[in-house]
Order: sequence, then C-alpha cells, then structure tokens
Amino acid sequence: MFVGHYSVAFALKSEQNKIPLWVLFVAVQLLDFIWAPLVLLGIEKMRIAPGITAANPLDLYYMPYTHSLIGALAWSALAFLVYKVISRTKVAAGLIVALAVFSHWILDLIVHRPDLAIYDDTLKVGFGLWNYRGLEFGLEMAILVAGIIIYFKRNVVRSMVRKYSLIIFGVLLILIQTGNTFVSRPLSSDHAVAFTALISYTLCTPVAFLLEKKRKEA
Repeated sequence: MFVGHYSVAFALKSEQNKIPLWVLFVAVQLLDFIWAPLVLLGIEKMRIAPGITAANPLDLYYMPYTHSLIGALAWSALAFLVYKVISRTKVAAGLIVALAVFSHWILDLIVHRPDLAIYDDTLKVGFGLWNYRGLEFGLEMAILVAGIIIYFKRNVVRSMVRKYSLIIFGVLLILIQTGNTFVSRPLSSDHAVAFTALISYTLCTPVAFLLEKKRKEA
C-alpha cells in the first residue's frame, strides 16, 4: 500500500486538532521513511521476487525494526513524545500523531503477505490482499477518496482554487497508484526500490505543506 496511507492523514486533519497536514503525511509514512534508509544500510532486508504477489514483486523478509508490531508501537510512542515536546500542544494532538503512525502497520497488515513480525523476526502475519490486485487497488482508492471527503467535511476550504488543488492532488495520487499497480516496470535492486520510495514520500510532504499553506492564506 502506498497512497492509501495518506487517506488517514486527510481524515485525521481537522480545524480542532490544528496538526499540520504535512506532519500527518510524514506520520502515516514514518515506518517507511525509516525503513528505506535501513534497507540502504543493509540493516533491514528485502529482495525482488517476481510473482511473490500479484500486485508487486517485493519479498520484504526482514523488517523487525520498522514493521514488526512492537517496532510500530515503539515508533508511534516516540512520535507522540517528539510531537508533544516540539509543538507544546495537548496530549490529544500527540495521540492523533501516534495513531497516524500506527495506522501504517494496520493498513500494511491488510495487504502484505505474512511478512510483518509481531516482534523481532518472529510470528509473521499479513492478510495478503496484494495477491488480489483488483481488490487491493479498489480498497486503496476507496479509502483515499473517503479520506479526502472527510477532510473537506472537517476543514473549511473557502477558496475554489484551494479545493481544486486538493482534488487535483488526489487525482495525481490515484494516477500514481494506478501506475504502481498495473504498469509493469523492471526493479533492479532492493536499493533502487528503497531509494525510489524515499524520494516519493519526501516529495509528497512539501506538497501537503503547500496545500495547507494556501488554505490558511484563503
């Protein structure tokens, strides 16, 4: 799952909690933001295994520090503490950021094959929706659209330009996921996958910042 994670960021953002959208964008992808450098450093491991699932050829066989249940809970707790200290905001806002971080593991549990450990590299789980490409794509699109709709219901966006910017960004995310799911492309190495993922998540974050900056100026 890629763009589906951003559905949680859109849905959790509200005028009441005042958490910047870009912070939630980082939070929902935090596990992968950490996973990619760990793969590049050889600490966590993956390999290209064509046919391992219908949706992608990634064998994510060793991710104990980022994608185990205990690891995800630990990163969620750390995100709570860091956001609480830096933003000096209410506990509730910190808990929302922690929830955004942990949502990544929950959504991954639905789509991954059994490669998510409960702790360390032990007791691996995963419901395997990646083995059903159409269903997985439909789910990802549905929750992304739902997240954006919830965003519009919970946040005042008066300018039509701002509204269309958000909608266009949503359409762009859908097109990106469509390409990831249905367009075959050669994957040269684990490092190439990790680097591409890191660049993609990094590029989405300033877009979220600019969308919210425009909204506040409206």
